[in-house]
This record gives sequence, structure tokens and C-alpha cells, in this order.
Amino acid sequence: MSTERPVRPDWVTIPNALTLLRLVLLLPVCWMLVDKGPDALSVILLLVWASTDWLDGMLARRLHQTSRTGEILDPVADRIGLIGIVVSLALTGLLPWSVLLVIAAGDVVATALAGREAMRGGIGVSRIGKVRTAVLMSAVLLLAAAGAWAPGVVPAVLVLMWIGVALHLLASIGYVVSARSVPADAR
Repeated sequence: MSTERPVRPDWVTIPNALTLLRLVLLLPVCWMLVDKGPDALSVILLLVWASTDWLDGMLARRLHQTSRTGEILDPVADRIGLIGIVVSLALTGLLPWSVLLVIAAGDVVATALAGREAMRGGIGVSRIGKVRTAVLMSAVLLLAAAGAWAPGVVPAVLVLMWIGVALHLLASIGYVVSARSVPADAR
């Protein structure tokens, strides 16, 4: 009788399950925001959605369940989720479409110029990338909350959103520079 435990596949982790939950939760959150505008339930679900981004990373470290799959899945879920929420908030009229255009442009450029190196594991998430994500997630949550309960605060929250957009562009540029600085023989 063998006492060895079977090795679990890289993708089978609690943090990855939480990241997948974040993707699934995106559909009802976006639908609720677009269908009737921000309300208490959509803001609460948006809070749960945003908090899973912090929680999956924390659990991965604490449970020693970091994985290459998680390193790829988490930022992809962040990008898809953020774009979905931004589109939903733009459709409700709370957010200018220009925010979506700038975020999408940064993502397209970073993916085109640094995506291969990132997928290979040659570059990791930067500190500015983490701050950018926290600011943008906070901004969309606060914008939905302001839309539901305090419309007069929307202009102030939009300032935070634009700070997040600026950080997004800086992070995108940083990823491209990092990818381009990897020696050719290491690629």
C-alpha cells in the first residue's frame, strides 16, 4: 500500500476556483447594472466580485496553492471583469465611454507587445499593476454605489477612475518595457 498522495493538477486549487467564481459572478453583476442601474444588490455583488480578486491571491499564498494557471487566470479574469463592469457602467450613463477606450487600448498594446513574454512567465505583475487594479476596482465599486445612493458624488469618483486609468497606462507601458528588456536568448 502506497502512502504517497496523488499530485493534484496545477489548476486544481481553491484560489483558482475563486477566480472562476469571479468570472461567473460577472454575468449577473453586469446584467443587473445594465437592466435597472445600480441598486443595493448589484453593489453588494460588485463588492463580492471585487473582493475575490484580493482573496484569491491571499489564499494562494496562505494555502501554498500558487500555480502557473493562477498566474495566468487571475489577470485575465481581472481584465475581462473590469471591461465588463466598465461597459455596464458606461451603458448606464455613469461612466464615459472614453474610459473603456483608454483601458482597452492599454490592454491591446500590452497584450500585443508583452503578452507572449508574460505567458512564458518572463514578466510578473508589477507593483504599479497591483495598485492600478486596486484603484480601478475601488473606483467601479464606488461609482456603482454613488449611482445607487449618492449621485452627487459621481464626479469625485470619476476623478479616482481617471487616476486608475492613468495608472493602467503606466502599468501597460511598464509591462511592455519589461518584456522588451528580456534578453533575446532568454525568450
